[in-house]
Amino acid sequence: MKAVRFHGKRDIRVEEVEAPKQAALAADDVLVQPLVCGICGTDLHEYVSGAIVTPETPHPYTGAQNPQILGHEFSAVVMDVGKDIKHVHPGDRVSVQPLISPRNDYFGRRGLFHLSPCMACVGLSWDWGGLGQQAVVKGYNAVPVSDKVSDVQAALIEPAAVAVYALDRGRVAVGSTVLISGMGPIGALALLAAKAAGASKIFVSEINPNRLARARELVPDCIPVNPRETNLLEFVRDQTEEGVGVDAALECGGAEASLNACVDVVRRQGVVVQAGLHSKPASVNPMQWALKDITIEATWCYPTQSWPRVASMIESGNFPVEKVVSSQISMDDVVEKGFEALLDPTGNEMKVLVNVN
Repeated sequence: MKAVRFHGKRDIRVEEVEAPKQAALAADDVLVQPLVCGICGTDLHEYVSGAIVTPETPHPYTGAQNPQILGHEFSAVVMDVGKDIKHVHPGDRVSVQPLISPRNDYFGRRGLFHLSPCMACVGLSWDWGGLGQQAVVKGYNAVPVSDKVSDVQAALIEPAAVAVYALDRGRVAVGSTVLISGMGPIGALALLAAKAAGASKIFVSEINPNRLARARELVPDCIPVNPRETNLLEFVRDQTEEGVGVDAALECGGAEASLNACVDVVRRQGVVVQAGLHSKPASVNPMQWALKDITIEATWCYPTQSWPRVASMIESGNFPVEKVVSSQISMDDVVEKGFEALLDPTGNEMKVLVNVN
């Protein structure tokens, strides 16, 4: 079968690899045929910087090792199931919740599967990934979706869960004022989620003019600002009650300046959520945090039980996640039209999906 595999820094190859053996399925395994798979920021970090999350030596829980089949945001069709699987059947469409971890360690017993130190991820530290024409996942990874959820929407549940979790941690509710800093895919999905949550005023900070324009297309009544052209703090103060700032600020870009800007514009006793992943340490001012009596929340992935909730939001029509998609490409074009296009700082791409089968 054809698969997109990560070998090392700037080395991603479309290759022929051996398909999974149906006869070798474990009792709790599900064999799937991926349909649509997204390219994630984590995938981009691997491509640019070399092995970070993908294992160069066998993963302690899964045994997976590079070269790694990529892809952890995907929809699929069930091909076969192990003898203990009852919730899905061949022919069912699923959205893959990709986190793999023990069910019986400290965090697993508490349902905090995303926090296990042994956690692995389909498409990053597992033998299979969504950018292969077949994949094996555990039963708990295969979440059935209704006919009201398209293949594209089902592939976007994973990044949407990241965004929704950030909104939850930011205590965003009906009437909240919100800043979203960084309009990559997670920022764009957070913008849509904030609108769905009933936020009354949503500011978007982004230095790429193409992405800033895209924010207005996604949510026409959002308030876009380029912090290189406009003083963000003054801009937000001018448009919030008594100039206090926003209730919640979501940092979605993984940049030091973006994080500190969120601290500046959030009101006293507001919440700053760190949702973007930082690739290096950031210089911050905890004294400012104390003087403003703010809460700093940092998020990692999402609670794995988020899938039905996010799918229901999509079904309702209030969370049109498909709007963030800028391109759909073939597997053969994954490097040039996927990874390289997404890395262009002046480019138009926001979310690239790969049509796998």
